[in-house]
Amino acid sequence: MRVLERFQVVWHNVRLTNNNRYRGCQFLSHEEAHLLLPADSAWLALERPENPMTITVMLRVDDLTPERLRDFLQHYWLAWDRFRFMPVQRSPGWWWEPDPTFNLDHHLETVPGTFSEAELRAWVSARLNQALPDYRPRWKFWLVPGAEDGAALLLRIHHCYADGLSLLGIFEQTCPPSPQQAPVRYGAREQGDLGRWKRSVGIWLDTFLNSGHGEDLESIGGERSSLERLTHHGLRLVNELSQFLIESEDTPSQLKRPLLGRRSCSWSSPLALERFRSVADRMGCTINDVLLSCVAAAVRACLEEHGDSLDESIMHAAMPVSIRDRMPEGICPQDGGLGNFFGTVFVPLPVDGDSPLERLFRVKHETRRLKKSWQPGISWGLAGTASLLPQGVLQSVANMMYRKASAVVSNVPGLKEPRYIAGCRIREQMFWVPQAGNIGLGISVISYAGQVQFGVVADEAVLPEPELFLAHCLAELDRFPL
Repeated sequence: MRVLERFQVVWHNVRLTNNNRYRGCQFLSHEEAHLLLPADSAWLALERPENPMTITVMLRVDDLTPERLRDFLQHYWLAWDRFRFMPVQRSPGWWWEPDPTFNLDHHLETVPGTFSEAELRAWVSARLNQALPDYRPRWKFWLVPGAEDGAALLLRIHHCYADGLSLLGIFEQTCPPSPQQAPVRYGAREQGDLGRWKRSVGIWLDTFLNSGHGEDLESIGGERSSLERLTHHGLRLVNELSQFLIESEDTPSQLKRPLLGRRSCSWSSPLALERFRSVADRMGCTINDVLLSCVAAAVRACLEEHGDSLDESIMHAAMPVSIRDRMPEGICPQDGGLGNFFGTVFVPLPVDGDSPLERLFRVKHETRRLKKSWQPGISWGLAGTASLLPQGVLQSVANMMYRKASAVVSNVPGLKEPRYIAGCRIREQMFWVPQAGNIGLGISVISYAGQVQFGVVADEAVLPEPELFLAHCLAELDRFPL
């Protein structure tokens, strides 16, 4: 029996065994329209023609055919009801509404022909400049079977559906570690319960303000101690919010030029994760610190090439940080749940550092400081209010926020072992992040099956040659002492 036939038989048996708890497409629940959660609708509010809020994912897959992909999407991808819904704006905000004419053919395209690596980069860049229609669910897959070194599977999806970790969770559930194994638990119903979300927030806030929350406050009697804790946390919240809002804006540079709305992308060949781990172990820091210092070196090189002054330059990277482990019960997503559950921290990039070690240790110092701050939760809360603001006010607030960064850097720890999609081995995973406001440079780093890849997407106004930026990132890694 062929692998695909065996794959389909196992899936059929699993579906019956689970009594339809996790559904294929024929069990779609016809939910009524409901409001998006604030953290999801924020990405629609931040949308700009020259900077769409769309995540792009690319998998390199051995021997994936259009028939296998279509079967996979029909049975597994569409088990998440949300992918049949589209965001629609009407009073009082953004609503999830089912697409009355949903057809998988609208969201799947097979691209004929053969592609070299250079041609594939140009083709992917063209897709990044292609808007997703707003009259259908905002996602689409492209399969390029004739790509050099294996088929390329490209997904573009609006950020309002899910963040990077949520999407990674989908692939983790639907792509097993064996070609003869079928997914067992997958899918999620689309349910609107904004009232439960609001109640949970209230309970969490009350618990947070009236608990020690890890602080060493001396207890001097119940009532007075509670008041003391409330005052302490209130003052800290005001201080953290003030520090977040008054963070210095980035120095004007090539990376802060007005955007053209034309983007190009590139990606590196896979690198051994152990290479980064050995540097981190020797230097007493994290792999994330090493990655950020490589980005800082590449930004420095780009500024030098354009003649920008490095003396006393202020540069930050906006970096997403998951807050799933800090969220209250009732809001924290269940396994397989979609949505946006991360905050943003503004990490200073030491572009004026003269040596790799100086840059690395300065990055280490800043990331330690930010880990202890409330900045991720504060930024998540501010993003959640974005869709409630008038458009004019929203743009002013967004511009104020994103003038504090020159790039977005996203580091996603991927799956540790090789996975299979529709019975076909995934060789590589890559993604490109959207950039909000006037930011025109996005750097993504993902680990998968013991390897690491860098990806860059940039507006042509700020970085016309993303391949050169990647070369600077990798060159920095070679400069660390062995």
